This record gives sequence, structure tokens and C-alpha cells, in this order.
Amino acid sequence: MKKNLFDTTRIFLTAAVGLLGLLVSGWAGHAIAAQGDAVKGSAVFATHCAECHSLKEGKDKKGPSLFHVFGAKAARREGFIYSEAMRASQFTWDADTLAKYVASPKKSLPGGKMKYDGLESESERIDLIAFLASQSSK
Repeated sequence: MKKNLFDTTRIFLTAAVGLLGLLVSGWAGHAIAAQGDAVKGSAVFATHCAECHSLKEGKDKKGPSLFHVFGAKAARREGFIYSEAMRASQFTWDADTLAKYVASPKKSLPGGKMKYDGLESESERIDLIAFLASQSSK
């Protein structure tokens, strides 16, 4: 009986620690978005992203629409042809993944087809993520 109680307690604690890790990582991602200035992020989007991406549902350009992209799974837009690397990535566009990808798309996703060298400024990346998060909550 003691062994079963020990095993049950160990399993419960392992699950609890795993859940806590997921919650903390989710909060960290939202904290990054909360740090940014969505108004400044709108200008970053216009300068660095709008030539290839729209924010309108179903309106793809050279790149896919970023309509409600924050929190979404990568390569999910119907009708857009993604690279094999993006389809296989299993990315979820949270703040951390967006920050890494936007900083250096080619390094973050070898084999991807985005033709953008990356956004060097960390503050601009944080503002862009805040903007994308604000657009995804509308």
C-alpha cells in the first residue's frame, strides 16, 4: 500500500511541476507582449512586414495573412503554400517563438522561404509582438 501511495504522489507531483512549467512559459510570453507598445508596433509592422503580409483574414500577399496569428499554429492558413520546413516546424506563434523568428527567420527555421534578414532591434520586436497580440485579440 505504501508503494502505491508513493507512486501516486510521485506521478501527481511530476504532473503538477509540468503544468506549472507550461503556465509560467505562457505567462512569460504574454509578459513580452505586455512590455511592448502596440502603437509603435503598428509602425514596425508597416515598415518591416506590410509589404509581404496583411492583417486581413484570408488576404495573403507574398507571405500569409497574419490575421489572428498570435497564439496560432504555424502553417495553418488554407490556400497558402508554406515551405516544408514551416509545415514541419510545429511552431505556435507565441511571443517567444515570434521574437526568435522575427529576429532571424533563416536561423530560426532553416529551409523556410521568408526572404527577410531579420529585425535586429529587440525593442522593435517587442513592440511588433505587442501589436500582433493586440490584433489577434480583436
